[in-house]
Amino acid sequence: MSKTGPNEPCWCGSGKKYKRCHQSLDLLKDLRGDAGKPSPDGLAPDGRPLVRAGTVSPRRTVPVHIPRPDYAVSGRPPGSRSRQVVKNADQIARMRTACAAARQVLEIAKQAVRPGITTDEIDAITHQAYIDLGGYPSTLNYHGYPKSLCTSVNEVICHGIPDSRALQDGDIVNLDVTIYLDGMHGDLSETVGVGTIDDHSRKLIAITHDCLMRGIGVVKPGGRVCDIGRAIEDHATAEGYGVVKAFVGHGIGEQFHMDPQVPHYFDPGQTAAFIPGMVFTIEPMINLGDWRHVMWDDRWTAVTIDRNRSAQFEHTILVTEKGVEVLTLPRGVEQPFAH
Repeated sequence: MSKTGPNEPCWCGSGKKYKRCHQSLDLLKDLRGDAGKPSPDGLAPDGRPLVRAGTVSPRRTVPVHIPRPDYAVSGRPPGSRSRQVVKNADQIARMRTACAAARQVLEIAKQAVRPGITTDEIDAITHQAYIDLGGYPSTLNYHGYPKSLCTSVNEVICHGIPDSRALQDGDIVNLDVTIYLDGMHGDLSETVGVGTIDDHSRKLIAITHDCLMRGIGVVKPGGRVCDIGRAIEDHATAEGYGVVKAFVGHGIGEQFHMDPQVPHYFDPGQTAAFIPGMVFTIEPMINLGDWRHVMWDDRWTAVTIDRNRSAQFEHTILVTEKGVEVLTLPRGVEQPFAH
C-alpha cells in the first residue's frame, strides 16, 4: 500500500488529495479475505442494513442579498490556503457572531431529527435557517458539494450528502453545520440518535463527545497541536475504539479551511505551538471498530472500512491568554475550561 499520507497529493499525479483519490482502492487491495467489504447480504456487523445512497435533489438557492464566500459561484476557493493563524480583535468578534449563529442552526437541525424524515428534508430546514439568520451555508458548492450541511448516518464517518433516504429508528446521524456570516465561517457538529438507539451506539456517542472535550481541555498557550491528538487517541483506544486519521480539524476564519491542521491521533510531528488568538476546529471521528475508511463513488462520503458505526463531535475554539474559549457552545452554557 502506498505510504502517501491521506492529506498529501495522491501518488498518481491527479492533483487530488490521496484520501479522495486512490486511498480507498489501496486499502482494499491491502486487506486479506473479505475484510472491509460489505457483507453479501448487505448488512452491517450489527445486523442492520447498510446505508445506501438515495436520490440527491437539485442544489438549493440562496437569495442574492446574502453575502457569500468567494467559491459560491465557481465551486473553487481562489488563491492559496491562508497561513494567518492569529486573529485580531475584530476578527475574533466576527468569529463569535458566526459561531453563535452556527449553533442556532445546528439546534434547529437537531430538532428535525426523527424516524421517517429524510436527510434531504433536514437539509431544506437547515438551509432556510441559514438564510433566516442572514448567512450562507458554507458547504454549498464548496469544491462542488451539493448541499447545505453534511448528514453522516451510521457507518458514514463524514461528508454524507443529504438525500432521499429516510432516517430509521435506531440510526445515529452526525449533523455538520457551517455558516458564512459577517465575513467568517463558524463550524460545529454533533451526533444524535434517531428514536431509540442501542447501548453500543449510545456509548460510542458518549465516548466521542468525551474525546472532543479531552482534546479541547489540553489547549493552552505553550501547548502544542500534537497534545490534542494524544488526549483523544489515549481515551478512544482505551475504550477499544478506532480514531479516524484521514480527516482532521482545521483553522477557520475568512476561509473555510486554514492552518493549522489538527490531527485527532497522536502525531509527534505536529509541534506547532498554541498562540493566543488562534481559532480552529477540533472534530474527532471515532469508530466502533477499525479506524480506516473507504470512499463512495461520489468522492465525498467516507464510510468505515468494516462498516461498523462512527460518531463525530466538533467545536470551533479560540486560544486565549489563559487557556481556551469554546465559540460554539449552546447559549447560556458556561465555558467548560474557564481559568
